[in-house]
Amino acid sequence: MAEVKYESKITTSQEKTEDIFQVLSDFRNIERVKHLIPQDKIQNMEYTQDSIKIKVDGLGQKITIKIVDAEPCKTIKYAAENIPINAFFWIQLKYIEPQNTKIKLTFKGDIPTMFKFMIEKKLQEGLNQAADMIANMPFKQWINQ
Repeated sequence: MAEVKYESKITTSQEKTEDIFQVLSDFRNIERVKHLIPQDKIQNMEYTQDSIKIKVDGLGQKITIKIVDAEPCKTIKYAAENIPINAFFWIQLKYIEPQNTKIKLTFKGDIPTMFKFMIEKKLQEGLNQAADMIANMPFKQWINQ
């Protein structure tokens, strides 16, 4: 196993840091974007405030992602369970000014050495895409609903 760490590019959201944190630190907010999740890849989603269980196409069993730590308006840390590797993911938020938040995503995990080179480019691209997606979400709109 090789321990790996990948970081996304830093993106900027025109939303309040507090609103971003409030939405991303509660898995029940997945309802707001559920329609964007490919139903052929992810099924049987169950969620609570601090965890989500999903069946991912190709993995067989349900995996669980839990919020393991959260520092209000700064960091949300997640851990994956029921997968054959140790995997952690976190979102860092940095307040710049009202309506201006910097966002960076980090993945850290143990990956079998033979797979590391096969997935590192896709993992890096996925982190950057997720950072862009989060930076463009309408958090303010969701808070006021």
